[in-house]
Amino acid sequence: MKFAMSYSCGKDSTLALHKMLEQGHEPVCLVVMVKEDAGRSYFHGADSTMLERYGEALALPVITCPAEGATYQTAFETGLLKAKTIGAEAVCFGDIDIEQNRKWEEERCKAAGLIPCFPLWQQSREKIVYELIRLGYKCLIKSVNRTVLPMELLGTFLDETAILTMKSAGIDICGENGEYHTLAVDGPVFREPLVFQIGDNIEMGDYAAADIR
Repeated sequence: MKFAMSYSCGKDSTLALHKMLEQGHEPVCLVVMVKEDAGRSYFHGADSTMLERYGEALALPVITCPAEGATYQTAFETGLLKAKTIGAEAVCFGDIDIEQNRKWEEERCKAAGLIPCFPLWQQSREKIVYELIRLGYKCLIKSVNRTVLPMELLGTFLDETAILTMKSAGIDICGENGEYHTLAVDGPVFREPLVFQIGDNIEMGDYAAADIR
């Protein structure tokens, strides 16, 4: 089956892409939501140059969908329709178990006439993070909620030490509640690793992010 990957550039959507390839499905593009006023991908903060590099590293065209809150739904559906014109029959998502998110995504797929796929659905948090490490994925910790995680994690890789820190903090180790976000930069689905620089940390209220370019 040909599919579009709803891609955040983070660990879960990267593992979901891995699973779809493992099952023999064929990706046709990445669909990435971009925060219009910032020029970066939603939640994970990849800028336009980095999104180009993702397309090169994953050997897939990138359909960017610029949006603000009020236009998010329309922009996403427009992106799905573009994916459909290049052969997508389905859309893959990296969601784990938040029913509200899944319902919204299923509705957008229905509107576009595409099949929704959730290869990580209802898998355990530990299975997901340790599978990423076992498979050799390199995921940089891009942002953290400073009220629950130390800023020292910023710009480091998601590894067993980082997971132990998260367990000690009592958070969801997949960060499903926004405790942290990652950027995947290398691993089995990448034809080449992303070359990156880590700049200063940016503090935004309860949150802090590493300027990764």
